[in-house]
Amino acid sequence: MKRLLLDTTFLIDTERAEAAAKLIDDDDDVAMAAITVAELLVGVELSKCKARIARQTFVDSALTTIPIISYDVEIARTHAGLLAAVRKAGRPLCAHDLLIAATAKVTGRTVVTADPDGFENLPGVDVSSHR
Repeated sequence: MKRLLLDTTFLIDTERAEAAAKLIDDDDDVAMAAITVAELLVGVELSKCKARIARQTFVDSALTTIPIISYDVEIARTHAGLLAAVRKAGRPLCAHDLLIAATAKVTGRTVVTADPDGFENLPGVDVSSHR
């Protein structure tokens, strides 16, 4: 059993039926970070009418079937450490990706993403690309 944290890019690819279903086994423990909910909902808000209904249905389904890990003080501390590390290294990364990375690190999960570069060389963060 793997403990996985599904990144927004993975979920979007799943919606488009491009994600590798074989990456997740039936007995794997999957979850998503709270920031992922916001990213998915922005996609709904920016969708055109026809696509919006399908996207909203997908997001609603994801929100009812995938556990959501809240941003708490422990994740905030880890997020601050990761943010400081990338700034000191002179290689800023997306703030949302750092929130996801901090959530994965604190909860002992592997980030599943289509964008592994967004999590590159973060200390204590395991990443798996589904592409």
